[in-house]
Amino acid sequence: MGIFGRKNTSESAAPAATPAAVNPDLAALTGEYTIDPAHTTIGFVARHAMVTNVKGGFLDFSGTLHLDGSDPAKSTASLDVKMDSIDTGNADRDGHLKSSDFFKTDEFPTMTFRSTKAEALGGDDYRITGDLSILGVTKPLSIDLEFNGSAKDPFGNERVGFEGKAEILRSEWGLTWNAALETGGVLVSDKIKLNFDISAIKNA
Repeated sequence: MGIFGRKNTSESAAPAATPAAVNPDLAALTGEYTIDPAHTTIGFVARHAMVTNVKGGFLDFSGTLHLDGSDPAKSTASLDVKMDSIDTGNADRDGHLKSSDFFKTDEFPTMTFRSTKAEALGGDDYRITGDLSILGVTKPLSIDLEFNGSAKDPFGNERVGFEGKAEILRSEWGLTWNAALETGGVLVSDKIKLNFDISAIKNA
């Protein structure tokens, strides 16, 4: 069961213009949530030298969710990422990514996302669209999310979980550094895949 009500797909369903009924049990999930960094991953994948993928992520971030179980359009998300916390498993590469060739972390220490729209796509699938700001440049980004469920952990915390994915062209945010390969192509892909595994705790 999705966190927001599913659409009725039976032949006797009401016309599309009529909102689908919402399971009243979902009302318990409505509320304010804080993203748990210890159990959340914000990752990315870039193509390197046209032949392999380099994976990385960010270790220092904070965020909040507002979930509305009766009207998903009223749900919101906010995320702040410390760019100095970038980690690809290689110190030299991480240093290059923090430099003026890429993220210029001394000048632009934080990447932010602020949602502007939320949609239920059916089943456990949702889409959240918002403004992603990197290097002082703000562009729209849509993230497709799958709701993984809700549970109370052993410490009494009410949790919800989501998996998400998106793709961006880094050049649209001013991340244009590259190097040509002798065999053709470039060292770093323009397309970057973003991956999210989110665990959030309901505020008391």
